Amino acid sequence: MGILSRFRDIMRSNVNAWFNKEERPDQTIDHYMRTVQHDLGQVKAESAALQTEVSRTKRAWDECRSEVSKLQRYAERSVDNGDEDAALRFLEQKTARAAKEPQLKAAYELASTKAEKMSQLEEKLLADVRQLEVRQTELKRKLADTQAQQRYNEQQAGGASLKQAEAKINQAYDEAVALAELRSEQESDLDELFADLERQMAAESAPADPQQELATLKMKVD
Repeated sequence: MGILSRFRDIMRSNVNAWFNKEERPDQTIDHYMRTVQHDLGQVKAESAALQTEVSRTKRAWDECRSEVSKLQRYAERSVDNGDEDAALRFLEQKTARAAKEPQLKAAYELASTKAEKMSQLEEKLLADVRQLEVRQTELKRKLADTQAQQRYNEQQAGGASLKQAEAKINQAYDEAVALAELRSEQESDLDELFADLERQMAAESAPADPQQELATLKMKVD
């Protein structure tokens, strides 16, 4: 399909409406940018050719009209000079040239219309490119913001994990200290118990005191 045959579709296309229907605007931008750049290349190539055509057809039309006017003047001058035969020849030539003028005019107007449409297409496509560039900038900014937020979230999650680990370590330390204190108290109680037993055993194994034994016997006798 030629670029001019797609004129209406391109002129009606809406970049923002296109994006609003897409789930992946980044891919849409890349695809549409390639399409626009391709169309721009075609427009520029055809615009150059059309400008040449406009100049050529305009020159041909102007030359035809100028020649018609010139032949009319020659015919009038011949009549003034009394040379009717010459005047008739000039008028015949003028008629033949004038018959071509509508075709030359139509060719010029057609080339001008095409050139104008190409100019409109180029303006539209350049506007689309500017919109695409703006959307690309917005997407890059949003992507950068998203990545920064993700890094922040990861850091926050890492900080929370570190705090949880620290809390667990502190809890384990407190439990270890409490257990050590409990064992210390238990060991202290056991030490006192062992000391009492040792004193009792020492008392039972100590040599008998005669005076104490005599007093004990007297008490039994009495």
